Amino acid sequence: MPRVEVTIGKNDGGQRLDKFLTKTYPNLPQSMLYKAVRKKDVKVNGKRCESSQRLQEGDVVSLFLKDDFLQKEERPEDFLKAPKKLSILYEDGNVMLLDKKPGLIVHPDENYHFDSLIARVQHYLYDKGEYDPKAENAFAPALVNRIDRNTGGIVMAAKNAEALRILNQKVKDRELHKFYLCVVCGHLKEREATLSGYLEKNEAQNRVYISQRPKEGAKTIRTRYRVLEERRDFSLVEVELLTGRTHQIRAHFASIGHPLAGDGKYGKNAVNKKSGFPYQALYSYKLRFDFQTDGGLLQYLDGREFTAGDVWFLPEFAAMPGQ
Repeated sequence: MPRVEVTIGKNDGGQRLDKFLTKTYPNLPQSMLYKAVRKKDVKVNGKRCESSQRLQEGDVVSLFLKDDFLQKEERPEDFLKAPKKLSILYEDGNVMLLDKKPGLIVHPDENYHFDSLIARVQHYLYDKGEYDPKAENAFAPALVNRIDRNTGGIVMAAKNAEALRILNQKVKDRELHKFYLCVVCGHLKEREATLSGYLEKNEAQNRVYISQRPKEGAKTIRTRYRVLEERRDFSLVEVELLTGRTHQIRAHFASIGHPLAGDGKYGKNAVNKKSGFPYQALYSYKLRFDFQTDGGLLQYLDGREFTAGDVWFLPEFAAMPGQ
């Protein structure tokens, strides 16, 4: 008799057997896992299997291993300690589009204090009866994109594994267009342009550096912008990210002499004080789905566009002195 039998649910279908077992049983060493598959101590639907086999919903995985290796990872429901407050732009059975406000982290970090956007999402779905950690082997609702703590805007969340897989692929294939609003210091020479460069990340400093020449470890960046309005010392700019790198907008504009107003990391304190903004005036305000390939379960989103209506710095910008 097997020690454990696991029936593959909807959110675990499509995964490789070895990936599924690694996530579900963290006490099972990789070497032991592959040896167990070779020795037929792991079977799928009662038959011999391969580590690379793709699991299907309804498959039964039988494990003839010691109990010590089959302890599931305890997932304390810490998300229940997070507030349930969310600003939801759109929701259906597969996805959520959330308007994250500045000051909220998207994922727990080394200074985790239980409150994060993903924790709020999981708490919300748990209360709705759409997420039960005890009923899942390896899946939990997840965020598709992330934005900085003090940047506001649209963040996508997937309610199931298939939606997460599709959205991750669409992001990778550049079939989602993300637009930002920002206030930059000064007036740009060109009303519309595409900036290019190379971005190098410094993990220790938690900042990036931009250069115009290729460097080892630096990644290509492209930032398209359009000036919408100008005030005496500042400009309101719409930005489309053609590449999505850490701090890309903030660092790219700073590198051409036009840092974002309120940006304490890449800007100038004297100018920031003049703007009155407590943090960078940057908001991911618009998202457009533009599928070039089949969207599968999410095909109904193709062609749709969503806009966040509450951009905190727009009233302040409008009140600034004119030309």
